[in-house]
Amino acid sequence: MASQPASIRDTANGMAFRSLDQLLTLRLFLLALRRRWLAWRYGVRMPATSSISLSGRIVLGERGSLTIGEDSLVAFKTLLITRETRTGRTRPIRIGNRCFVGGGAIVLPGVTIGDESIVASGAVVDGDVAPRTIVAGNPARQIRENIEVGKRGRLKGTEDNWPDEWRR
Repeated sequence: MASQPASIRDTANGMAFRSLDQLLTLRLFLLALRRRWLAWRYGVRMPATSSISLSGRIVLGERGSLTIGEDSLVAFKTLLITRETRTGRTRPIRIGNRCFVGGGAIVLPGVTIGDESIVASGAVVDGDVAPRTIVAGNPARQIRENIEVGKRGRLKGTEDNWPDEWRR
């Protein structure tokens, strides 16, 4: 036990984790709990097949101003803002079906992200995103169109390179 780094030891019972996948059940429970909290408290419309990372932040102007479609994923450290800071006016955000919003991306008020689109990590989206496109940059610009994606905005044809535990 002493030879293992403290970061992979379970200090409660002395058992070492072989993989962080052992915590998957806990993670899925927390994501479901957060999804229900966002729906109850803020009126966020999001089906059970979609998720917002636990570190994703949301600034809502009013209840129901954020809608996320089926099989979409909003990654870590994203920021979704529906309230304009200058006027205080609320402009809803809509994220379509089978979309991916990359880590650290910022989606500004009034943006609609079309179905089967990908927002790259770190992008600042200030205008609508057309369906089946990839956008990147600050401000976000279209870099690819007519893409094919699967669940959670994963590009088609990349599944063969994934480990089995990612195929969920």
